[in-house]
Amino acid sequence: MAKKLSPRVKKILDNFPSENRVVLGQIERIFNAGRLSGTGKVVILPVDQGFEHGPARSFAKNPAAYDPLYHAGLALEAGLNAYAAPLGQMEHAAKHFAKKIPLILKVNSSDSLKSSPDPIPALTASAEDAKRLGCAAVGFTIYPGSGQSKQMYEEAADVVRKAKAKGLVAIVWSYPRGGGLSKEGETAIDVVAYAAHIACQMGAHLVKVKPPTAFLEKEDTRRLYGEQQISVGTLADRVRHVVQASFNGCRPVIFSGGPSKSREEILSEIREIHAGGGFGSIIGRNAFQRPKAEALSLLSDVVSIYKN
Repeated sequence: MAKKLSPRVKKILDNFPSENRVVLGQIERIFNAGRLSGTGKVVILPVDQGFEHGPARSFAKNPAAYDPLYHAGLALEAGLNAYAAPLGQMEHAAKHFAKKIPLILKVNSSDSLKSSPDPIPALTASAEDAKRLGCAAVGFTIYPGSGQSKQMYEEAADVVRKAKAKGLVAIVWSYPRGGGLSKEGETAIDVVAYAAHIACQMGAHLVKVKPPTAFLEKEDTRRLYGEQQISVGTLADRVRHVVQASFNGCRPVIFSGGPSKSREEILSEIREIHAGGGFGSIIGRNAFQRPKAEALSLLSDVVSIYKN
């Protein structure tokens, strides 16, 4: 017997009136997985940091994390909604976990061996790979503000279109970065809200952004935010504005965990995201770099905040 939809999950699904039933089923599966089932909130474990930052920088603090099966097992044991990883790691884990927890194949990635003022991730996998491995979704990163954004947007459009055709959820990591922005501007509230909106316009089902700061990057938006009295004083205010920019909450927007923080810093940030109406968090390094028992305890507290 099919599980009855909670009002919160039904509302999320109703916001995709043009989507096919198979994709809606995968969105439903993600929002009905783990301890947050039916709440309309999600917590996801992403482990693409080995590709992005290097294995030692990512896993040396907790050597058990060098094992590609460790992370999906951690996500499952913690009662999370999904696990995300690049192709090689996912190929190792999919047979063991595809039926136990929704999997998200990260289909493009960057490395940190070179620096560029206008970075662009490489395509490293496809919607076809995600379907073959039994994944529920694909994840794709764009860098609004990069001089390479045109190519990224076109690649994202192609990946999103193919994902939908294969009955997969499309999740866009929208991380402002590049020569068009200052370093502070990468997490400025006006820029992050704009980046979230771009991801929605790309056809993403879920959007991932970084928690925004109160900094305003563009001179015209500084005036506009003041004239329109857009509140950005607290993280909850800024999250609320990003959700508003994401089709007024019609597209779930989730927030990254970012660099390593103390337990209390993480939980304080989660409380603010929850208070601002964010749909959840995607927490990588702050979970898997901790010993397993500590990671499970932290993730339990994160889930409890969203569950309440």
